[in-house]
Amino acid sequence: MEGLEEREPSTPLELGFRMPAEWHPHDATWLTWPKNEITWPGVLLDGAEEAYLQAIAALVPGERVNLLVDDETAQSRVEQLMKDRHIPLSRVSFYLIPTVDSWIRDYGPNFLLRETGDSLELAFNHWGFNAWGNKYEDLKEDSRIPALLEYLLGVRRFTPPMVLEGGSIDVNGEGLCLTTEQCLLHPNRNPDLSRSEIESALHAYLGTPEIVWLGDGIAGDDTDGHIDDIARFVGPRTVVCAVEKDPDSINFRPLQDNLRRLELYRTKDGQPLRVVQLVMPEPAFADGEQLPASYANFYIANKVVLVPTFGQERDREAIETLQPFFPSRRVIGIDCRALVHGMGTLHCLTQQQPSVNKS
Repeated sequence: MEGLEEREPSTPLELGFRMPAEWHPHDATWLTWPKNEITWPGVLLDGAEEAYLQAIAALVPGERVNLLVDDETAQSRVEQLMKDRHIPLSRVSFYLIPTVDSWIRDYGPNFLLRETGDSLELAFNHWGFNAWGNKYEDLKEDSRIPALLEYLLGVRRFTPPMVLEGGSIDVNGEGLCLTTEQCLLHPNRNPDLSRSEIESALHAYLGTPEIVWLGDGIAGDDTDGHIDDIARFVGPRTVVCAVEKDPDSINFRPLQDNLRRLELYRTKDGQPLRVVQLVMPEPAFADGEQLPASYANFYIANKVVLVPTFGQERDREAIETLQPFFPSRRVIGIDCRALVHGMGTLHCLTQQQPSVNKS
């Protein structure tokens, strides 16, 4: 129309970027070394470090680990811990970036890819982070981390006009996004955005025109219902959904509601999702409050799938449920009885950097 200037493409969608599925090959896994004794007080911090060392040892045969540590003193200590475990330091890159806490899934970069001829181009989203709805004022400082990584990585950084944590979304890499109403529609995140505006933002910045809305998350989850504790893609049309066996459990009805929503969902081409039930662990408590323990908080890496375990019989059932969906990966358990006291486990603490190699 005369008098109107054509706007330059600016969103990832307009520029051809999208968020790939977690099983897309990785160049690296990002972690932030645990040190916050408010999150893991006393001996729990020792247990958190032990879980990190086990996870890193499992990851490095298949991909590089990029590890944020506060300073050179911290790096030297962690290097010695790794040497004691015979973890090859050649597979770990240290970044001296001070952080308040370790939840890099939620405050870190959300990586994207686009096709550029014979290769792929990397970029990332730097979403707004307000410490899970303004619950922890001191943790908001970690919101600066993606901006610091922009210069280290030398890739394009997008800044969506919206608060969002990485654990609140899960994608299949082919246009579908899982999320929850409890989290993304909560007034403590984006009170000025409607449901349709949030859907539009997810489409524009993740490349996901279809949003699968679930309801509430699990008890004890201070994130207001992150999806990575309740339902996850394990294939383009296959979702595992956490279910509670005990009908008297506080989690029983919300998880049954989520299960029904997934079973009733039809994609835009009229196809159902394949929905597989994933058992919930027996409940864990601290000071009388239920902790957000869930096997759905697993992490898909190049050669392994890391599953949180809690020292109970249901651990094996969860691993056996997941293994058939990852025939080229080994599904292994990492003891997360200490980690979960910090209100999250393996998926919350990891962030995948997808490979730009098309071969």
